[in-house]
Amino acid sequence: MGQAIILAFRFLTVMPIPYREVTPSPQQLGKAVTFFPLVGVILGGILAGAAYVLSTVFPPPVAAAFVLALWIGITGALHLDGLLDACDGLWGGTSPEERLRIMRDERVGAFAFAGGIVVMLSQYAALLVLLQNSPAVWGPPLLIAPVLGRQAMAWAMVMFPYARPTGLGQEMQAHVSPREVGITTLLTGGLAGGVGNASGFFSVILALGLTWGSGRWLRHRVGGFTGDLYGALCLLVEVITLLTFTARAP
Repeated sequence: MGQAIILAFRFLTVMPIPYREVTPSPQQLGKAVTFFPLVGVILGGILAGAAYVLSTVFPPPVAAAFVLALWIGITGALHLDGLLDACDGLWGGTSPEERLRIMRDERVGAFAFAGGIVVMLSQYAALLVLLQNSPAVWGPPLLIAPVLGRQAMAWAMVMFPYARPTGLGQEMQAHVSPREVGITTLLTGGLAGGVGNASGFFSVILALGLTWGSGRWLRHRVGGFTGDLYGALCLLVEVITLLTFTARAP
């Protein structure tokens, strides 16, 4: 269990966690998925703490920019990179094979540029609106959004196939436990509802709906999920969660 937790943090963050370099087994990779929401809890706590400090020093627009920069930086821009690759591949190709090939291309195209701007502007706008209020308003979404984003990746691995025949994501998806993901779903739902009340529960429903809807569309588009598409899903769920809570802000 300890190794699985460490793997989860090393996959999803750039936190300097000591780790003896060994090749994880496929079973350990699948087990690590169970702890993806735990990574979200730690990230959410870091973001909320940073927002509290920054909001006491800077006006909301500046504090929001720094929180967004920290959010991207602490994850190594992993999910943002996945979103950019997904935008280029899903909209730039004409067949599943071509779309998958484009997603492997490191170059940034027009679709990636446009999609990245829209999503980052939406995330910044939501943070700006929230940080204009008290910590009681922006604390819950900053905690819940990273948890739901990573829970959504676990849902996607259980609900839909992997689009490529090999790869790290494929090994994770093939060995993840639906039972354990079901347990983390209950814990995530309890956390979201307990901290975020009605908006928290609604965020869980939206995250599930986005995972299911995108999975059905991606199955037709490229045959399922890939590592890039898991990252894109995580980021989109995070942004939608933040936007959900802005409806409560005065």
